[in-house]
Amino acid sequence: MSEEDIRNERLKKLRILQEAGMEAYPSSSKRTEEVAQFLSNFEKREEGGEAATLAGRIMSLRRQGGIIFADIYDGSGRVQIVLLESEVDKELYNLFTESVDIGDFIECTGIAYKTKRGERSLKVSSWRMLAKSLLPIPDEWYGVKDEETRLRQRYLDLLLNPDLRSLFVRRAKFWQSVRDFYLKRGFLEVETPILETSPGGADARPFVTHHNALDIDVFLRISGGELWQKELLIAGFPKVFEVGRIFRNEGQSREHLQDYTQVESYEAYKDMHEGMKFVQELYRHIVKEVYGQYSFTVGEHEIDFAAEWPIIDFSEKLKSRYKIDPRTCTDAEAITAARDAGLSFSDTPNKVRALDLLWKQLRKTISGPAFLVGVPVELEPLAKRSPSNPNQVERIQVIIAGSEVGKGYSELNDPLDQASRFEEQQKLREAGDEEAQRFDREFVRAMEYGMPPAFGFGVSERLFAFLENKPVHEAQLFPLMRPRSDDSS
Repeated sequence: MSEEDIRNERLKKLRILQEAGMEAYPSSSKRTEEVAQFLSNFEKREEGGEAATLAGRIMSLRRQGGIIFADIYDGSGRVQIVLLESEVDKELYNLFTESVDIGDFIECTGIAYKTKRGERSLKVSSWRMLAKSLLPIPDEWYGVKDEETRLRQRYLDLLLNPDLRSLFVRRAKFWQSVRDFYLKRGFLEVETPILETSPGGADARPFVTHHNALDIDVFLRISGGELWQKELLIAGFPKVFEVGRIFRNEGQSREHLQDYTQVESYEAYKDMHEGMKFVQELYRHIVKEVYGQYSFTVGEHEIDFAAEWPIIDFSEKLKSRYKIDPRTCTDAEAITAARDAGLSFSDTPNKVRALDLLWKQLRKTISGPAFLVGVPVELEPLAKRSPSNPNQVERIQVIIAGSEVGKGYSELNDPLDQASRFEEQQKLREAGDEEAQRFDREFVRAMEYGMPPAFGFGVSERLFAFLENKPVHEAQLFPLMRPRSDDSS
């Protein structure tokens, strides 16, 4: 039967319910306990004969003579219900037979009962409909196989795929473990604006929208409130963090999305060197709390978070591979090296973009976890210069499975240096680089009141996707997709 034929048949069953005087979509349930609780107390209930009322979705349904067997699932667990024709009101039994399908939500009252095969069940004395399903759910055995359907109709895949449900339970634990780590160390959780008049804190192309009440264009933020959190340091808060949504109007890939969750934190009176230990502890805490292990396979890479994390120098690595010194090379030399390596530019070529492309090609061979240091000042306009080499900044990147999975630095707190770097970024924008940062005069003004030295760090849900060894869009509950051509919207 086609889906439309099945729907028409179920509409007929809906009318049967209505004609029998049973609500098909009541506003509440009289459930007394969850399935998991019923099963945990099963022996006591069986011995005492106390009635229980359970509710859930019918996942399987089979008839055998004058007996109906069905499995219901309520999110906490799954249990078999048994309707004996000889023990249930005849009208209720017949109504069940005539109107109930797999996928319906029902409520059943009965007693704990073991079948001849010893299966723990609920022997039903009465039932009622809670929500009549009009479309059939896929067969549990086969599930949802088409990848696009799995992502578009995520609710079906979650319903039928226990492994996928477990993944999102782990995702919740992942972010809870992050919060726990920061809160136990005295950090204050904050919320900073998502709509900004000037996007900052990262090199990325923003989403633009119009604010009708103020009649101005605003941007969805491209960082985890970096400049706002630094203003909180200026305001006297020594430790702050935020778990929030980030939006970047850029391409999609196995590792990149346009909207995703990230944690970003700032701690006054710390620097990059102290930050390395902090980051190691954070990652080890996450993997131990969520997975109970330190070793993972990510693609072709074997990762051990408990092992020593090597330190890799960005400039020395590129100098060795491509024969240019990122700290002193010219724009032309960097662009030529990138093109000689077979790399192409998606925007106006310049030294910053060329070095970024060369590094992204080189890092693919690094399994990690490792810390990347020695980045030229042009690549990081918000990081403090290295005291020993002013052409470099005090920045770390966490490299895992050939990719960046976390970044932090000794925060730039010199307002004059910050203004100068913003000016350089603005020149790149005017030359056509849409990802270069804007000159944020309000932030520079705030910094002129005095900002303490600090270590800032951020890591996105890419870390979770890597730990799960999945593309990042598959590790999101409802990833953004292009509307289907037949969607009415």
